Amino acid sequence: MVKEEVVIIVGAGPSGISTSACLNHLSVSNIVLERDDCLASLWKKKCYDRLHLHVAKQFSNFPHMPVPADYPKYMSKDQFVQYVENYALQFNVKPLYNRLVELARFDGTIRKWYVKVRNMGSHDFDEYVCRFLVVATGQNTDAHIPEIEGLHSFPGEILHSTSYKSGAKYANKHVLVLGSGNSGIDIALDLANFGAKTSITVRNPVHILNKEILNIGLIMIKHIPLKIVDAVLAILSKLIVGDTTKYGIPRPNKNPFSSKWIIDAGTLEKIKSGHIQVLPALRSITGDYIEFVNGESYQFDVIVLATGFRRSANKWLKDGEYLLNENGHVNRSESHNSWVSKTKFANNWKGNNGLYCVGLCGRGIEPASLEAEKIANEIKLLLQNESI
Repeated sequence: MVKEEVVIIVGAGPSGISTSACLNHLSVSNIVLERDDCLASLWKKKCYDRLHLHVAKQFSNFPHMPVPADYPKYMSKDQFVQYVENYALQFNVKPLYNRLVELARFDGTIRKWYVKVRNMGSHDFDEYVCRFLVVATGQNTDAHIPEIEGLHSFPGEILHSTSYKSGAKYANKHVLVLGSGNSGIDIALDLANFGAKTSITVRNPVHILNKEILNIGLIMIKHIPLKIVDAVLAILSKLIVGDTTKYGIPRPNKNPFSSKWIIDAGTLEKIKSGHIQVLPALRSITGDYIEFVNGESYQFDVIVLATGFRRSANKWLKDGEYLLNENGHVNRSESHNSWVSKTKFANNWKGNNGLYCVGLCGRGIEPASLEAEKIANEIKLLLQNESI
């Protein structure tokens, strides 16, 4: 039997919860389908213990319910999860868990979306049709394990960053963190703090900012053109962070918001003091020896793959190519950190035939919350017009 819904939201992370809350606030019927057994599962299950938000709490509010005043400026992951749970409770968001969407396609005959869902508990299938479909599966869906020559020969422990919790058990071990994004540099710092002999690979040029510089940029971008903000951040980074090239971390030619940047919470000082070794890209692995593109090789006991994620929405979403590309990214995205653009992504949340996406552009919590409100408001307006 096919069930009919007004709105189906796929994903019970912060973006999906926000969208459902906004719809509930407007009395628009909706359901949230989540493949895991809890809301915000990435934050609950797949984040390391020391994780704190890099963005200040004033830029981390969900619609209609600000972050509590007694929370610290930068929330821990546990505080953020508590905020999400309280938010869902406040707005009566009740996801259906263990529901894996296997197919969603637009049926032009009835002008509705057909959604096929597997119940991971019973292994039965549920079928739905809905007027509106919201993709809220997040940027960080499935762990990406790159193909590395000889990886299978490595005798030590290999784990993805989603499985890493703490450096406590790695004291005195030689650990390689493969990848220098925000997770990679945070994990490298945590390992070094626990006494691991830590190395991290840096493949490409990257700007290093700290939280204060980033939040200055987020304040400025509301009032000042991006080009000016970007130039100011580049100057602040050079003055406060200093020259990172001599430590094996070259800067991009473009300014931070126009290229790639990461947030440093103490890793750079560990690099400067020699407690963390910076290495170039990995070439191959032979047993416990790892060779790098500069010809050097070292022995390691553990490899942490801070190699990012692959998105999954493009696997099950049909008739949505105009909104999401073949890699599950929002179309029109041209750079790693283009989330600050005010014009390029003005309607990135909106597709055709009642299809929407929220939180897939990597622009942070506040922009995703704004997208959730826009989606809810538009759906409410369309329903009102259809009823006239």
